[in-house]
Amino acid sequence: MGSKIIDRGRGPEIEGTRITIYDVVDYWKEGWRYDQIAGLFRLPSDDIQAALQYIEEHEERVMADYQRILEQSKKKRHTPKVEVKLAQNRRKFQSKVAESQSRRLTEAKHAGDHGGP
Repeated sequence: MGSKIIDRGRGPEIEGTRITIYDVVDYWKEGWRYDQIAGLFRLPSDDIQAALQYIEEHEERVMADYQRILEQSKKKRHTPKVEVKLAQNRRKFQSKVAESQSRRLTEAKHAGDHGGP
């Protein structure tokens, strides 16, 4: 795996990108596969695999930092225009998660269906 996780002062991120491991955590927590996350971020699968490996190897620290980041973001105030955009993005994310879960359930159902009557 040639992908690396580096820290340029913003926290661990995928080398050559501005995507931090904390950007990946939301999708990892929702059970997305690495190839799905790679498609979302338009990155090679190796990059996301490196991020997931980093998260798993440093899970306690990553999750503590992640919780701190979430708490800080809750305290921030945004302009109404930004709040609308954030709400739209949240809805899009939730829709993608629901779509992914539905697809997985359908795939699991069809995998168990051997075409019998």
